[in-house]
Amino acid sequence: MPESYTIKDQHAVYFLTFQIVAWVDIFTRKCYKDIVVDAFNFCVDNKQLQVHAWVIMSNHIHCILSSAGGTLSDTVRDLKRHTAKYILQSIEEATESRKDWILYQFRLAGRQQVRNKEFQVWTHENHAVEINPYIKDMGKSKMDYIHANPVRAGYVEQPEDYLYSSARDYTGGKGLIKLVMW
Repeated sequence: MPESYTIKDQHAVYFLTFQIVAWVDIFTRKCYKDIVVDAFNFCVDNKQLQVHAWVIMSNHIHCILSSAGGTLSDTVRDLKRHTAKYILQSIEEATESRKDWILYQFRLAGRQQVRNKEFQVWTHENHAVEINPYIKDMGKSKMDYIHANPVRAGYVEQPEDYLYSSARDYTGGKGLIKLVMW
């Protein structure tokens, strides 16, 4: 992973992208998105995670995060580990029509990594970009990018209409994840 895309300052604010291996589009199903939402809220309540903006797309997540406790790398690691475990469990237990194909992709990715025993759901990269407070509008630009993702993908006409995004919070509505607003 390039050194420039790692979380160096545990107290800084970062724009991050979490990607599913092989771009498997698991987040077309509500149950998997809800696992991620629940995990974010757990980390907000219990691990001092601060979520400033987020969106869940079909095979990746964009977010702007920081940590009040200075453990952002650890929290991101735990969040990805937890969601991977419960996504896999949900695939096994649910009537997932693509179960065999999805598990094949996750097993193939897992076998290619030394750190995994069997399955890998997320890529190891987080594409962490520190939001420099001295660069005018950098945070706003990243947040606009996040909120425009569902519009560019053709899911909705207006960013605030997409349920799995923080755009509705920034337009006066109530979103699914507890935010620290900018």
